[in-house]
Amino acid sequence: MRVLRTGEKDFDRYLSEVERRITLDRLSLERGVRSILEDTRRRGDKALLGYTRLFDGVDLRIGELQMRPKEIEEAYEEAPRGLVETLKKAAHRIRKFHQLSIERSASKELVEKGIMLRQITRPLERVGIYVPGGKASYPSTVLMAAIPARVAGVKEIIMVTPPQRGGISPAILAAADLAGVDRIFRIGGAQAIGALAYGTASVPRVDKIVGPGNRYVATAKRLVYGTVDIDMVAGPSEIVAVSDEKTPASFLASDLISQAEHDEMALAILITPSEKLAERVRGEIKEQLSRLRKKKIARASLERRGAILVVKNLRQAMELVNRIAPEHLELAVSNPLSLAREVTHAGAVFLGPYTPEAIGDYLAGPNHILPTAGTARFSSPLGVEDFVKRINLIRFTRKALTPFEEDVKHFTEWEGLEGHYQAVRMRTRNAR
Repeated sequence: MRVLRTGEKDFDRYLSEVERRITLDRLSLERGVRSILEDTRRRGDKALLGYTRLFDGVDLRIGELQMRPKEIEEAYEEAPRGLVETLKKAAHRIRKFHQLSIERSASKELVEKGIMLRQITRPLERVGIYVPGGKASYPSTVLMAAIPARVAGVKEIIMVTPPQRGGISPAILAAADLAGVDRIFRIGGAQAIGALAYGTASVPRVDKIVGPGNRYVATAKRLVYGTVDIDMVAGPSEIVAVSDEKTPASFLASDLISQAEHDEMALAILITPSEKLAERVRGEIKEQLSRLRKKKIARASLERRGAILVVKNLRQAMELVNRIAPEHLELAVSNPLSLAREVTHAGAVFLGPYTPEAIGDYLAGPNHILPTAGTARFSSPLGVEDFVKRINLIRFTRKALTPFEEDVKHFTEWEGLEGHYQAVRMRTRNAR
């Protein structure tokens, strides 16, 4: 893993590359994804069966696209008992945290004499959750995506996940049941996104699609936005750790590796003012990688995209953090709360040496579906708020409307919308 120092040419070049990480070859990718989406929209279930055979190597018949309740019940017996108990514990903690987001009142209201202005919230009716099923099985993602939707009051939650030759992971199915998923379909890829967006004979159309996936899934979500809502276009996993010499190098090395093992394009960065710590962490990474099951993936990520940045002080470290806007930020310093005040762009912040990013992935409670690729500059973690919509209610009496007639006239004369003024004038001057 490279060590770069402030003031060096490579230091600035690396930071520029990190800031531009959201850019990828979209055009060539989009052509293939558009073709799959259009085919799914036109041929529905037939297209889903064809792509499932082509991409997943699984032969399904139309009646087998949706999973049967008996298959979900059997998953509890197939999954390790300890894992099922852990899923229940995680579901409880995630649900408890997201219930904090429920508004105390069903409405917000402003009342003036003769005027009532109110905003009410309504849950979305049907939401689709995409759960990856390729390189790994992530029951934690099922909990993180479905539980906030259920807490928000979404009426129906549909889950899609790519079929596997050995069957869908029992942990995925158990997590879906614990989280309150209503229906599960064994379809994946861009075609699954198309099915959720447009609907087929078997798969109902949803109002919003959430959950991470590979670059084809991410591109498909971006292309169907507008037909449905989406949570975000997720990129590879990211972590930035800021540390002084107070945190053991072994802790920091393990945290960087924990994200690097996701895939070769994951981004893992340590920022520190300590040359000694930088060298110790680099040595620890080498040692810990030798014992890692996914060392090939993690090593490729760390060598290709990772870095240890040696800076002048913690103030400069925080300036770089806000430039990068990472998905996960660890403040492994002696006074993390003080440093947290300087954070303006990050998906989730982990405070102190005993709060590893990994606990946030599974059991802490806050959501692990977070903005990546610098989008933490303008977007937020998935939460209850993402599954409700706001509706404005407005009421005027005639007496309350009359004082606004002249103001409306000024607007309409400037904007050339005479009918708008007439709609007000008819009520203030001709009302019975």
